[in-house]
Amino acid sequence: MKIDIHSHILPGIDDGARTLEESVQLVSEMAGWGFERITCTPHITKKFRNTQESIKEKFDILTNALSDKGLDIELRMSAEYRLNPETWPEILSQGQLMPIEDQYILMEFPINDPMEMGDLIPMEEFRKVLSLGLTPVLPHPERYFYLDHDSLLRYVDAGVKIQSNYGSLAGVYGSEVHDRAQSLINEGIVSFLASDMHNMIYIKTISDWLRSGNSLWDI
Repeated sequence: MKIDIHSHILPGIDDGARTLEESVQLVSEMAGWGFERITCTPHITKKFRNTQESIKEKFDILTNALSDKGLDIELRMSAEYRLNPETWPEILSQGQLMPIEDQYILMEFPINDPMEMGDLIPMEEFRKVLSLGLTPVLPHPERYFYLDHDSLLRYVDAGVKIQSNYGSLAGVYGSEVHDRAQSLINEGIVSFLASDMHNMIYIKTISDWLRSGNSLWDI
């Protein structure tokens, strides 16, 4: 199956889709690209304090709306877990993780300020997840300009998988992020590519990229 493991398409739950109508439009466009399964991974952060219950509520609403529209695409439910002291330790200690494909956990860093992680040490948190028999996935490291390459390689050596964004390759975040993502792919350390879908800007930019002769499946 053609699977997307990272998206923010649930309506009104984080910085992704704002309305149910927008959610349906995003899914429709992604189905047109060839996706057969999309995992909904809303942020869980200090700002977006989502829970299994709040995610499930929006997930059911969107699933029902897609069924009403006759859109034949499978949705699954997980989250993108921000490494911060306000939410992550409690989720981990209470066993509230929702794995992707029964295996993978998206563990994101703050985009701009690593100090938001407080006293959390990423390698230690990755090892805690690995000890549960799950696999940490670090999303879009090309966007963490403060993350040095040697640290990234140490994470990979420890068993962390790397996920880069189609939007990075398409230019959603600018040329420098594009170049960093392409370099990681060329290096052979990217295990997954995903949409990180948020809104119609992503749809337009990735659609333009596809019309330029690029493919979601041949990278």
